[in-house]
Amino acid sequence: MSTKTDEAVKQAGRSAAPLDDIGYRILETLRDNGRISIAALAETVGISRANAYTRVESLMQDGVITGFSARVDQSKAGLSIGALVFVTVHPQAWASFRESVLEMPDIEWCAITTGEHDAMLLIRAVDVSGVHEFTTGVIAQLPEVRTVVSVVVLDEVIRRAYLLPTDLPERDLATPLGMTRWTPATPGRDMLPPR
Repeated sequence: MSTKTDEAVKQAGRSAAPLDDIGYRILETLRDNGRISIAALAETVGISRANAYTRVESLMQDGVITGFSARVDQSKAGLSIGALVFVTVHPQAWASFRESVLEMPDIEWCAITTGEHDAMLLIRAVDVSGVHEFTTGVIAQLPEVRTVVSVVVLDEVIRRAYLLPTDLPERDLATPLGMTRWTPATPGRDMLPPR
């Protein structure tokens, strides 16, 4: 018997059965062409049409596939400027910050992050002044927001609809990884002698 909690987890895609090779091939095919017919999908993946239909329905019910949409070239649609907006939120203000962000149509994407800032937004505008007006006139004016840093996107080199575990190459973990960013010491610790 399913409970509300079970259903909520299922809807979030967290309780779906692990995907097999056919499931990943279905997702790869749909990533390239979300409008493909079930018959063509079945042929591409190498399964029957009934199996393809059942598997796509199952992926949707399990929350793995959350919807279908068109990919749009933002600049050709009239939004030629993109910007990343890094936001630091006052403690205890998360709930109202999230509610505010959900109501803003200028935001294409928002993620809660670790590190120096608390959230990162991807916004779109007609021109640079639109980015400035939104970051300083809307986001920075929210009572929940402590600081805002915006960075204009010069060129979007790669943008995938989504990644799958099958896309990730195996890496040689014996190779040491370098630091990706220098983080300053907290005040007072910079005076400690080196180790």
